[in-house]
Amino acid sequence: MSAFSTIEKLISTLDVNSVPIERKAVLQPLVDFIQDKRDKNEAANINFICTHNSRRSHLSQIWAQTMAAYFQVGKVVCYSGGTEATALFPVVVKTLQNTGFKVNTISQGNNPIYLIKYEDNCSPIIAFSKTFDDSFNPVSNFAAVLTCSQADAGCPFIAGAEKRIPVTYEDPKVFDNTPQQEEKYNERSIQIATEMFYVFSQIK
Repeated sequence: MSAFSTIEKLISTLDVNSVPIERKAVLQPLVDFIQDKRDKNEAANINFICTHNSRRSHLSQIWAQTMAAYFQVGKVVCYSGGTEATALFPVVVKTLQNTGFKVNTISQGNNPIYLIKYEDNCSPIIAFSKTFDDSFNPVSNFAAVLTCSQADAGCPFIAGAEKRIPVTYEDPKVFDNTPQQEEKYNERSIQIATEMFYVFSQIK
């Protein structure tokens, strides 16, 4: 992966030793899913699901796709969705831009559409808020990764999912419109980046 230099620099600072043993156990089913697909030479489709598809699910999708490229784990396609559609929160976009991602806004309105790139030659990640069963997302042969406890509780059944994997994160939304907003969004982004780094570093 020839990442944008700012992203590569950040990735080089991530400390997988900061991932607690309990979190590694939570992440193991995702490692197993990706490894199993790799062993079978099949695509690993991963749909990161949160309630509003506005913050954590997008950060997880984008960092997972970035780490798959970084570790050269092929045939990984990451998606995101919510139990309802709202909009990708602008502070998430700003956090990604500050990290070094290249972001183009291709549609404005209540639910803007963004193209997000982690390197010059990658296909852009098309980011906008959608439901997990939107036609943009896979309908079968995917892992459903629940990134918030509300979505985990609210989605007892996800049609088409081969595997359901709760990997929940604290919502940075609670810091919206506070002096800590930027810091807390960045903190959550770094946590997710570190955990996705750990996941893909385990793939043989």
